[in-house]
Amino acid sequence: MKNLPPKAKKIPTTKIYHNHQLDDDYVWLRDDNWQKVMDDPSVLKMPIREWLMAENDYHTAFLSKNQTLVDNLFNEIKSRISEDDSDVPLPDGDYAYYRKFITGGQYPLFCRLKLQGHIEQVLLDGNKHAALNDFFRIIQTMHSPDHTLFAYSVDVMGAEKYDIRLLDIKTGQHLVEQLPGAHGDFVFSNCSNYIFYTVIDDSHRPSMVKRHKIGDDPDLDTTVFEEHDPGFFVGISKTESGRFIVISCHDHQTSEAHVIDANAPLISPRLIEARHPGIEYEISDSDDRFLILTNADGAFDYKIMVVPITDPIRRNWRECVAHKPGRLILSLLTFKNYFVYQMREHGLPQIIITDTSSHVQHAINFDDPAYSLGLSGSYEFDTPILRFTYSSPRTPMETYDYHMHSRSRQLKKQQFVPSGHDKNDYNVQKINVPARDGEQIPVTLLSLKNSSNTAKPVLLYGYGAYGMSIPAAFSTSRLSLVNRGFTYAIAHVRGGRDKGDTWYRQGRDLHKSNTFNDFIDVAEHLKQQNIAGTAGIAAHGGSAGGMLMGVIANQRPDLFEAIVADVPFVDVLNTMLDDTLPLTPPEWPEWGNPITDKAAFERILSYSPYDNVCAQNYPAMYITAGLTDPRVTYWEPAKWVAKLRDFKTDDHPLYFKTNMQAGHAGASGRFDSLRETAEIYGFLIRAMGQIK
Repeated sequence: MKNLPPKAKKIPTTKIYHNHQLDDDYVWLRDDNWQKVMDDPSVLKMPIREWLMAENDYHTAFLSKNQTLVDNLFNEIKSRISEDDSDVPLPDGDYAYYRKFITGGQYPLFCRLKLQGHIEQVLLDGNKHAALNDFFRIIQTMHSPDHTLFAYSVDVMGAEKYDIRLLDIKTGQHLVEQLPGAHGDFVFSNCSNYIFYTVIDDSHRPSMVKRHKIGDDPDLDTTVFEEHDPGFFVGISKTESGRFIVISCHDHQTSEAHVIDANAPLISPRLIEARHPGIEYEISDSDDRFLILTNADGAFDYKIMVVPITDPIRRNWRECVAHKPGRLILSLLTFKNYFVYQMREHGLPQIIITDTSSHVQHAINFDDPAYSLGLSGSYEFDTPILRFTYSSPRTPMETYDYHMHSRSRQLKKQQFVPSGHDKNDYNVQKINVPARDGEQIPVTLLSLKNSSNTAKPVLLYGYGAYGMSIPAAFSTSRLSLVNRGFTYAIAHVRGGRDKGDTWYRQGRDLHKSNTFNDFIDVAEHLKQQNIAGTAGIAAHGGSAGGMLMGVIANQRPDLFEAIVADVPFVDVLNTMLDDTLPLTPPEWPEWGNPITDKAAFERILSYSPYDNVCAQNYPAMYITAGLTDPRVTYWEPAKWVAKLRDFKTDDHPLYFKTNMQAGHAGASGRFDSLRETAEIYGFLIRAMGQIK
């Protein structure tokens, strides 16, 4: 008997907004107790669980028919990673700290090396602790300034709700106290007696900073800062010098910073500059001044300002690095005698170094047509060494120590591909595709030289939101497609900052349609130029990029053979109408507020993927969700799939997998994550007719 896809029941509901009637048959898939589901998935209402599991069973049946291919892909991808890999140790005084993996281990070990004698000490074995949980992810680790404590934030549900745990490094034992309900980021005071951390509220928003005294009951922790605007999230960090603890408040367009002297942890936070709509700033410090990265005064692509630490209000800010349209300054890093900023110009990242005494600047140069850079930072402030990483779509990651005084670089590590890799076997191109309104859309292409696959399938990836740029970085996984003759393409569409902040502003809010049009225009160009051959084009995007997938599926289903949407943000209108959800108020600057603004309501309604599903043929589709996902709640893709099954007029496959033990990022173990990638690639290869 043929395995038939599940059919969700319909329970019609109607709501009225701005004199418009919204009909929705699948509201029942949202558990109104979703906050408790985040903490304990077992409390999910049974009818919802039964439907999700029916979809998972249908997905499993597909996998069983595709198992040999998926197994082969998994083994290929796994063979390209070093199972006993290790980071380059980062020095801090008498020690160097790093992370490593062991053969067969899914989770990292966090270690330190005593530099005198090169004695290794394992501070935390992630594999041992993960064995006690279905999900286990550590997002931040930190040693105390006096090197006696090791702290880490851990999520055991996938809901991005963290406990902060502390270890006595000497004994290797956990301290009695744990700091629950945290958002994950934390810092130590310089005396090592206090730890500051962010806390989430009942709506899962990081809204508070608490101070914990080591050894005390966490119930006694002091609230040092609280944000009352639900549209702003709170974060905490430390300046590179270690002198200041920084409390940041931000949405997607506006920010504000408060500082605490890290040597005087009991003093109240001090405001740097009050928030002003549309103005963002970040602070670092050097000597007696703050360095401020900001877009104030029309500096859309950012500039760097300096101001005395004693009086940092905005009227005292003085220009240090001028704003230059089209040159986007991405980040700022300070050292005792230098400051470094990373920027992007003409679509390519660059690193610029300034000597603070001579004010002489120089750049680190790279030759590839497309590449990715990362600044690693340093535990040590008084150092002439900058650590950065470099990769390109064909070049495995390289870690360098760059000596800022001599302007020389030292290769510290090159990513090893155990199964073998020759970058000269691949072509990397950066092309510009004309958009329908005359703009030029950058596209990165990776392909195999001398491919024998005359069908020339393309996998086109896109995101296009929040000003995030998709790096032209190396990936061992995607080689499994490229080696089979796929061209892997990244469409750097509007909504990202690939061409500066203007590129972002042209793809958000009032201009969101540019994101979708750009992606479609790129796909059409790839076909017209025969970059995509007879096999056609598959599209892939996740989260907000999953929304892009939903829009193109509705608008141009004829253009794509297959679509993969990971944890897709597809019920856009209903989510933006619900201000109780974690991300809704902070997202209004990005999409518009349909509660108060009729024009925003109509605009979002015009493209929201769930609301625009209609009776037509759709491509083959593969969709994922995470039950404990606080970013894109599971019911968004679930409702979308239910509606697609009801409306679509084709017999193309539609598979929906909900990870019942994970959230937005999927499985936590490194091999489990690779298995999920292999499943997606198996679907793509079959959907594109590339099984051999």
